[in-house]
Amino acid sequence: MKSYVSVDLETTGCHPKTDRIIEIGMAKVVEGKVVETFSSLVYAGVSLDPRVAELTGIGQQELDSAPRFSQVYEKVLAFLGEEPLLGHSTLTDYAFLKRAMQNQGQKFEKNGMDTLKIARKHLSHLESRSLEALCKHYQIPHKPHRALEDALATSALYQRLLIEFGEASPELFRPVPLHYKIKKEQPATQSQKEKLLSLAKDGKLGTWLDVEELTRSEASRWIDLVRSGQVRLYNIRQ
Repeated sequence: MKSYVSVDLETTGCHPKTDRIIEIGMAKVVEGKVVETFSSLVYAGVSLDPRVAELTGIGQQELDSAPRFSQVYEKVLAFLGEEPLLGHSTLTDYAFLKRAMQNQGQKFEKNGMDTLKIARKHLSHLESRSLEALCKHYQIPHKPHRALEDALATSALYQRLLIEFGEASPELFRPVPLHYKIKKEQPATQSQKEKLLSLAKDGKLGTWLDVEELTRSEASRWIDLVRSGQVRLYNIRQ
């Protein structure tokens, strides 16, 4: 593929329906060369799991001062343009972006390629086909778990795979439609916000939420988690 945008996200978890984007990294590639990049942290409206903070090196204070997705989505759309997406497990990042875009009232339909799909077919003998493992296999410089670094590494990996397997499996290197169904979600109701506020405990440790960032389904989920004792809420923000 002559031109594409390599995309990677860091998120609060693995599930597009319940987790949030915390960092976006993108690299625009033309004729195999990176011509432009984009990188931004994203305010998530929820306290960051220490395991995610340790994995990514992203701190809570950095996220607290980061722009909301509503403040960056237009830049993201402009950067992506009409180009296909490239990713390592592309559908996962696409699902997160589509959910976030639809909550801003934006349609988001894209074609894409996936280095993980290529690796699963042609590198099945490797012990791992994670981006980190594949970069090590091909000696591609890589700082894992930061969005822009992962996006750049994915593009370099794609170019290497194209040389090695492009003739054998040209169909894997062509963009195909990406499919993820999700409905636009409504903001949390006032009664849901008040319920969460009533369930919160005083203190400085634990999970906090920005109730103004929650959708109805998210608020319902948090209420159920607190009532069941799975989560304790402190210092809910509003």
